[in-house]
Amino acid sequence: MKKYLSIFCLLTFFLSNMAIAQTKIIPGAERVDVYVPMLKGKSVAVFANQTSMVGKTHLVDTLVKRGIKVVKIFGPEHGFRGDADAGEKVTNYIDKQTGIEVISLYGGHNKPTKEDLENVDVMIFDIQDVGVRFYTFISSLQYYMEAAFENSKPLLILDRPNPNGFYVDGPVLDPKFKSFVGMQPIPIVYGLTIGEYAMMISGENWLSEKANEKQRYYLHAKNSADTPFHFLVIKCKNYDHKSKYILPIKPSPNLPEIQSIYWYPSTCFFEGTLLSEGRGTPKPFQYFGHPSLPKNLFSFTPHSMEGAKDPKLKDQLCYGWNLSGTPEQVLKQVNNRIQLKWILQAYKLFPDKTKFFLNSKSLNRLAGNDVLMQQIKDGKSEAEIRKSWEPALSNYKEIRKKYLLYKDFAP
Repeated sequence: MKKYLSIFCLLTFFLSNMAIAQTKIIPGAERVDVYVPMLKGKSVAVFANQTSMVGKTHLVDTLVKRGIKVVKIFGPEHGFRGDADAGEKVTNYIDKQTGIEVISLYGGHNKPTKEDLENVDVMIFDIQDVGVRFYTFISSLQYYMEAAFENSKPLLILDRPNPNGFYVDGPVLDPKFKSFVGMQPIPIVYGLTIGEYAMMISGENWLSEKANEKQRYYLHAKNSADTPFHFLVIKCKNYDHKSKYILPIKPSPNLPEIQSIYWYPSTCFFEGTLLSEGRGTPKPFQYFGHPSLPKNLFSFTPHSMEGAKDPKLKDQLCYGWNLSGTPEQVLKQVNNRIQLKWILQAYKLFPDKTKFFLNSKSLNRLAGNDVLMQQIKDGKSEAEIRKSWEPALSNYKEIRKKYLLYKDFAP
């Protein structure tokens, strides 16, 4: 009897592991057998950062070990290794680990130039996104795509799961407020993977005029020998828009855990106010407050730390809120929507309301309009503000459906 019980336990363990292996989400970068053959004999440029991992090895190291000639690395905000502050200027340099030139695509040089791409045959994009409009990696993606299209360079996008990909919410950006923290008419939480987003901005002709023109030419060219450009997304396996994907590596210094990522669409608004948004604390975007708020609230003090060398209200005792908890608790609080109640409550409690907002530009760039700030000042309710997001939000949802590569969270 014991013998059969042991066999049964071993079989159960084996089948359980098989099920886990079959359902584990596999990012596009880990599907090396699909895309590495396309790179043989080519000079490759890679746009990557610290999230661009293939298992425990960086994508660049993986390609080099497989004999792929990587000639150039492009790095986004926070740098190729991901250790720069938000907005910090990152210059070009030689990567110590690989000896490959790294060109920063953040600041004044957002798009690869023709000269940058002279010795490049194929371009690769592989960066973990968090699915929030003002997270600048999707702006970097757009410029990278434009450079590929404009210079007729084949482009591979290695798709990765969206940790906020299970809902869509927020005001749709008004084109008048286009900036690097919001370039397209999409809501704050747009519900697409980086690959799906690339398909959308390409399909909707939201790229530069020259890039759109080149794309139309190659799509309609009759002679296949005259179509050197191609754009391909390497899909994730076992992912859909109901997935709750926990990132194995923090995507940037101030999003150190999934709870911060879940709260980011709601509490990043505080970047446009005098309040600390939690940078310089262990829980950025989960702690927020100000020294002048009521002293019976949660207290914290921002300090200089890696990724937040000079945080807002540094070394000042702040009073405010603590939204931290387990991932499950935070998911329940977020409830698949942007939670406006925190900024509305903070404004209500702030003693000098004329000084609550840093300036109109800061919040308007995050909101993608000049309406939200006035709504807060006017004492509008969350329900009234949310109603004002229509019909633009519903119209966006219809556009989004055209570019889904994975099963959606809604029928």
